Amino acid sequence: MTKLAAEAWEKLQELDDETQNYLARKVLDEIESERKWAAFRGAGGAGRMGRKALAEHLAGKTVPLDPDKL
Repeated sequence: MTKLAAEAWEKLQELDDETQNYLARKVLDEIESERKWAAFRGAGGAGRMGRKALAEHLAGKTVPLDPDKL
């Protein structure tokens, strides 16, 4: 464990149970999200998604983004 992670762990233990659980859930959710993105990237998902977007654009299936209409 890194020094920063150990420091965070120590400080987390000083908090009330509800806050500990809230922060622990946020960390676990973030770890799960990172794992999913890593698997997606490792499987070539980003490349597939980019090729699909380009194909849709070249086929005229996209519209220009107007920031004023967001």
